[in-house]
Amino acid sequence: MKGLVTICARGGSKGIPGKNIKIINNKPLIAYSVEMAERLRKHYDLDIFLSTDSDEIKSIVLDLKLPSVNLSYERPEFLASDNAGKLDAIIDVTNYAEKLMKCSYDFVADLDVTSPLRTVEDLTTAIKTLFNDHNALNLFSVSRANRNPYFNMVEKRSDGYYGLCKEGTFLTRQSAPTVYELNASFYIFKKKFFDGNYKTVITDQSLVYEVPHICFDLDHQIDFEFMAFLLENKKLDFEIGN
Repeated sequence: MKGLVTICARGGSKGIPGKNIKIINNKPLIAYSVEMAERLRKHYDLDIFLSTDSDEIKSIVLDLKLPSVNLSYERPEFLASDNAGKLDAIIDVTNYAEKLMKCSYDFVADLDVTSPLRTVEDLTTAIKTLFNDHNALNLFSVSRANRNPYFNMVEKRSDGYYGLCKEGTFLTRQSAPTVYELNASFYIFKKKFFDGNYKTVITDQSLVYEVPHICFDLDHQIDFEFMAFLLENKKLDFEIGN
């Protein structure tokens, strides 16, 4: 199969300024995703494209000296704003890559820069899972949620009072249905997903890959500090990249 890996890293960041290239455990955050894409090339015929509006980010990726990463694409301004959706950015760089490389990709895997706690095994297993289901359109990585809408999450009702987000009479979290949260680490799409003009990654034919180890996204400074502690002190129970 022919695949495309997209690495989307815009220059602006409100929660953690400059987070895509912020140093964590002695290397820029984006390096973890770029190096992972390079390792995945040992398993699939892949092209790797960086999507960024930042010359600084592009320069830092260039300094990693991985010639397999194509840096020719420039993300347009309208796809680099706070209001721009990630899916639109993935679609745009995919269209660019297919035109430039004169090919049609069987799958597109987006590796999120801000959620790097993944392994090659995670990715290869997820790709196999997706293609083992003929009807599935895409797959995204998840972790088991710490809160459960059937048990301990509430929302405001139309009458102004609050109740559980989902109906149920479960007396313990363990007895409630299992729910997941997207950890943003990776999204994998079959070609036919893009033919459907979907507006979000969640469709009626989506699959999930439950990451079997700690995996979370960097939204706030405390997230960055926590991940840095785990990496610098070798507290993970797995090896990134293996």
